[in-house]
Amino acid sequence: MNAKRGVERKAVSNWILFMLAASCGLIVANLYYAQPLVGPISSATGLSPDAAGLIVTVTQIGYVAGLLFIVPLSDIMENRLLAVVSLLVADAALIAAAFAANAPLFLAAALFIGLGSVVAQILVPYATYLASEEQRGRVVGNVMSGLLLGIMFARPLASFITSLWGWRAVFVFSAVVTAVIIVLLAFVLPPRKPVPAMKYGRLIVSLGTLFKETSILRRRAAYQACLFGAFSLFWTAVPLHLADAFGLSQQGIALVALAGVGGAVAAPIAGRLADKGWTRFLTGLALVVGAASLLLTYLFRGHSTVDLVLLIVSAIMLDMAVSGNLVLGQRAIYSLGSEARGRLNGLFMSIFFIGGAIGSLLGGWSYAYGGWMLTALIGAGLPILAFLYYLTEKRVEAKSLKTASCP
Repeated sequence: MNAKRGVERKAVSNWILFMLAASCGLIVANLYYAQPLVGPISSATGLSPDAAGLIVTVTQIGYVAGLLFIVPLSDIMENRLLAVVSLLVADAALIAAAFAANAPLFLAAALFIGLGSVVAQILVPYATYLASEEQRGRVVGNVMSGLLLGIMFARPLASFITSLWGWRAVFVFSAVVTAVIIVLLAFVLPPRKPVPAMKYGRLIVSLGTLFKETSILRRRAAYQACLFGAFSLFWTAVPLHLADAFGLSQQGIALVALAGVGGAVAAPIAGRLADKGWTRFLTGLALVVGAASLLLTYLFRGHSTVDLVLLIVSAIMLDMAVSGNLVLGQRAIYSLGSEARGRLNGLFMSIFFIGGAIGSLLGGWSYAYGGWMLTALIGAGLPILAFLYYLTEKRVEAKSLKTASCP
């Protein structure tokens, strides 16, 4: 056994590291391709404007289901096989979405796209398994960078492809890319067969116990769920707003989405400052910035060039708040120890993706019934609610968070 572990933990080659990072980014992008396309997809499939948010919501619900019921299998099932089978499901769903003629078929495909795309959360801990102790931080950092780039570039890429060949081409493109990833994972990755510590049923039941007994998890998940809800609401409704208020084409919408990528710079900065003990201050700042970004779009909701520029600034601010707070939340969760780290992270991510699913649904509904005014107010309200909860942290949670962060 020791000899085997020694072979498995040798240094990860740059080729495998690049493949894992690229795979994570391209897989998780499947969750975001539809966000800037809710207009053309709903028109083509006959989905009503007030239900357009379901296009993104259903995908995120599938992802949450995968986080809760598929990712835990990575603790008891051979990881490479699990990843390949899950991606085959996602690939079939992408093909179905590309040729869906009506809303029920597209939404069913979207559900399974989210379910299969959870492979990204299997590959990140898999990378830590392959890495030696000396290179583990670098490996995780590189793989997570690939994942974040996939999230950030999915929206502009989808808009650019749609402007050239239509929205169905986006899903055809992703299906081809996913097929290539399946082949690479199947033939390049070394196998990893974990030694089960408990049966699948007990593993799933333990999720409820962990959630009930871990106050830091509940608090950090609530913060991120509200911010990610505002984020999903914004990016579900803003393509419709950009087309209606500013007359932008899909290429123009893509450029706005590309500008939002700049918000990703907050993630490494937040991580470094959190190491210096700034977690609580940065959390409050992220919530304030998130609320301010939506309020800014409410105050300047005209059709002028200045309003468009301020909308882009708001998009960058919101992306900074979400990406920065995500790093703060994961750091707090990882400080709780390694024994249940995978399940804690799965719970954390599933809860904030539920917030994202609710935000997407609210985005389509609010824009259909109240325009951008109602959308911006609801979006700002989510981080404001989280900030009110944050104000109780000092007397309730700060001491336990400090204790959990100690080695």
